[in-house]
Amino acid sequence: MMNRYISHTFLIFNSSFLICLFSCSVSKQISKQANTVLLKDTAVSTGHIGISIYEPATGTYWYNYNATKNFIPASNTKLFTLYAGMKCLGDSLVAARVRNNGSDISVYPAGDPGFLNREFSFQPLFQYLKSSKTIYINNSAWRSEAFGNGWAWNDYNESYMAERSSLPVFGNLIEFTLKNNTVEINSNAVDLLSNEGSESTVKFDAETRKVSSDKFYIEKPYGSNDFYIKDARSSFRRASIPFKTNDEFVALLLKDTLHAEDVTFFKSPASSINLAGTITIRSQPSDSLFKPMMYRSDNFFAEQTLLMASNERLGYMYDEAIIDTLLRTDLKDVPQKPKWVDGSGLSRYNLFTPQSFIYILNKLKNEFGWDRVKNILPTGGTGTLASYYKKEAGFIYAKTGTLSNNCALSGYLITKKGSFLIFSVLVNNYSTGATPVRKAVEKFLVAIRENY
Repeated sequence: MMNRYISHTFLIFNSSFLICLFSCSVSKQISKQANTVLLKDTAVSTGHIGISIYEPATGTYWYNYNATKNFIPASNTKLFTLYAGMKCLGDSLVAARVRNNGSDISVYPAGDPGFLNREFSFQPLFQYLKSSKTIYINNSAWRSEAFGNGWAWNDYNESYMAERSSLPVFGNLIEFTLKNNTVEINSNAVDLLSNEGSESTVKFDAETRKVSSDKFYIEKPYGSNDFYIKDARSSFRRASIPFKTNDEFVALLLKDTLHAEDVTFFKSPASSINLAGTITIRSQPSDSLFKPMMYRSDNFFAEQTLLMASNERLGYMYDEAIIDTLLRTDLKDVPQKPKWVDGSGLSRYNLFTPQSFIYILNKLKNEFGWDRVKNILPTGGTGTLASYYKKEAGFIYAKTGTLSNNCALSGYLITKKGSFLIFSVLVNNYSTGATPVRKAVEKFLVAIRENY
């Protein structure tokens, strides 16, 4: 009996010892490779880099370099937002909760970015509201701001920085297209476009929306919903510009689209919000939102996902509160507590370590299943990885992250010897563009897939 016990103990010790030997050997090899390919790369070496490579099957780190130090993660932040969405939103999104009062309808928005978004043909909230003449929208659950903490304010005209809101309409973008010298707009609710007060020589007719030349661009001043035509050297074809999400403007858009007589936003005291008698209208399958959020790194979808998670978990939409709640509960064992401030990663106030991304990627796989996760993340040659890892399609699934002078890549890698790895590479403060940094990271990760 004693001999069997000793033999069993020896086998456990021996296997652990072998894993340790293998891990140490691999770590040394990867360290040499990292020194050659990444740390001494002419682009990467001008900044700072953190690397972590982990094998979940054995629970061992194959390699760490600055892996517990904080970096600006850019859109890798969306991995934590994805977890929030998958944890809190279930299989389908809540479009709104509504109460039919007979003569009017009360709407309690839930932050769904798919409402009247052309990307989603299924529009149950629109179908419910389109025959209503009087609509009251209770905005009491909204406790956030249109812009996230630390966003670059002067990007307000860019489509990637649409404002956040409780009831997004058209993705909170006004779309302008030019066809046959006529400017087409995705809404007729207000006279949006003019060249009065601008220095443009392009003539614009507000009634016919015809222009005298296609050499122009469209811009709006900060904080307004006045859009102006201005001279440009290149031809205009299409532009998606965020609008200011004030209640009056959104009400006009909704009146026009729903053909309603009256749409009114209001707020009641938080303590008096009464959802009794409401019905829940669900819109899209959750993954139909999460997939484009990750594939094209959609900032607006990410921000609204975090706000929807807050609404379902806490009963109101406040990004700071849901982040704090998740870090105190579901994510309380994250190895280094991040400074997490928004859903998209637009903010440079975000700070995460490479090991924190190893943690969240492992948690996503364990809690929601590998098949679901790999269907949401892009693989080589697709999404934001369209120009990279083309030969590794089906063997790498990852999220990119890019801000000027900062880029990141975190995800899963299956090696040619069948090892399933989780990795995170965060690079900050380099002085070049992102392309040479991404190519160096690609060379490093492809070599790991080839050799282990």
